[in-house]
Amino acid sequence: MNFNLTPESEEIRLRAEEFFDREMLPRHREWVQTVCHEKKPPLFIKDIQAKAKELGLWNLALPNLAKGEPGTKLTNLDFAPIAEILGRLPWGSQAFNCHAPEVPNMAMLQSLATPDQKKKWLNPLLNGETRSAFAMTEPDVASSDATNIETRIERDGDDWVLNGRKWFATGGAHPDCSFLIVMGVSDPDAGRTGQHSMVIVPIGTPGLTLERELRFMGWADFVAPIGQFRLENVRVPAENLLGERGQGFKGAQVRLGPARIHHAMRCIGMAEMVLAQMVARAHERKTFGRTIIEYDTVQKWIAEARIDIDLNRLFIQKAAWLLDTSPDKNTWRIVSQVKVATPRMLQKVTDRAIQLFGAMGGTDDTLIHHAHSYARWFRIGDGPDEVHLRQIYKTEPVPEWSIADCPYIAPEGF
Repeated sequence: MNFNLTPESEEIRLRAEEFFDREMLPRHREWVQTVCHEKKPPLFIKDIQAKAKELGLWNLALPNLAKGEPGTKLTNLDFAPIAEILGRLPWGSQAFNCHAPEVPNMAMLQSLATPDQKKKWLNPLLNGETRSAFAMTEPDVASSDATNIETRIERDGDDWVLNGRKWFATGGAHPDCSFLIVMGVSDPDAGRTGQHSMVIVPIGTPGLTLERELRFMGWADFVAPIGQFRLENVRVPAENLLGERGQGFKGAQVRLGPARIHHAMRCIGMAEMVLAQMVARAHERKTFGRTIIEYDTVQKWIAEARIDIDLNRLFIQKAAWLLDTSPDKNTWRIVSQVKVATPRMLQKVTDRAIQLFGAMGGTDDTLIHHAHSYARWFRIGDGPDEVHLRQIYKTEPVPEWSIADCPYIAPEGF
C-alpha cells in the first residue's frame, strides 16, 4: 500500500489549504452571523465558489468525471486530506462543490442517469447551480432495514404516481433544492431486494409537500437543511425513473460508499479542529492555582485524541486506497469498519473537549457542539452502527479447526 500523494495531488492539497486559510476561515464568523443567527443565505459563498473553480478546486470528490464535465477529479485517496481540511468548517466542503448530499447524488446520476437526465439534473449540480436531496428514510418504519420502505411508486400510463412519507432527506429543506431522488416500492411482488425503484421528483410537483425542517439533538444542518416530506398522488413522467425498475437498492449502493467515506474524512478535520481548541484552552485556563494543561487527566485526553485521530486517518486512507485500486472487488467491509470507528472517535474527542471547556463547549461560541452532534448523527445516518457491525461479523471466517485441535492451545497436561 502506498498512501503518498502524487506531486500533482500534493500541489492541489497545498493550494486548497492556502485557499482555506485565505478565503474561507476569515469569513466563518460572517457565515455564523448570517446563516445561524439571521437565517439568511451567505451571499459570499457564490464568490468563493467562483474563485475556487477558477483555481481548479472544483468537484474534487468525483473520480469519475466524464470528458466535458467541470471539475478537477481526484482519486479517493488524493481527496482525503482535502476533505479533512474542508471538514474543519460546517460549510467548508460547499466552497469546492464537494458537500453532501450533492457529491453522492452526482455520483449516482453519473452512473445511472440517461443522457437527457444528465443534461437536466446532473449538469446543474456539477456547476453548483442547484441543490438536490435523497429521500429514502421514512418516519413510520424502521429504516435501518431499508427493505421496510413503504412509499409506493406505481405506473399509470406514461407516468409514475408516488404516495408516502419521507424524512431526514438531507438538503431537502434548502431553498435552492430543485429535486428529490425518491426511493419507493414499485414491484411489491418481487424478491425482498427487488421491489424498490428510484424516481426523480422535481420540487414544486403537485402533491409534494415539505412538512417541516428537522433538527437532530437541537442541531440544525445549515448547509443542507434536513427535510420531511409528504407525497400524495405525486405524478412524474415515466422518464424520471433513475436506473432500472426494481434495482433501486443496487443503484443506491453507488452513492453509499462515497457518502460514508467522505463523511469519515470530514470527521478527521473536525477532530483536528476540536483538538487544537482543547490544547489552546487548556494552556489558557486556570483552576485551583494551576493551568488545566498541568493536570494528568487533561494530558491523557490530549494524547489519546492524537492517537485516535492518527489511527482513524490511516484506516480511512486504507479504505480510500482500496476503493481506488480495487473498484470491482467487495470493499464494503472496510468502508463499514471506517463508518463505525470514525464517528465513535469524534464523539469521544468532542465529549472530552466539552468537559474541558465547561459550559462554553456546548454553546454556539465554538464548533465543538456541532462536531459532537455530527458525530452522534453519523452513528445513525447512512446505516446505524449495529447494522454495519452485523454485516462485518457475518464475513468473519470461522476457523477450520475446533478448540480441541487449536494449534494455539498447549496440549493437555503441558
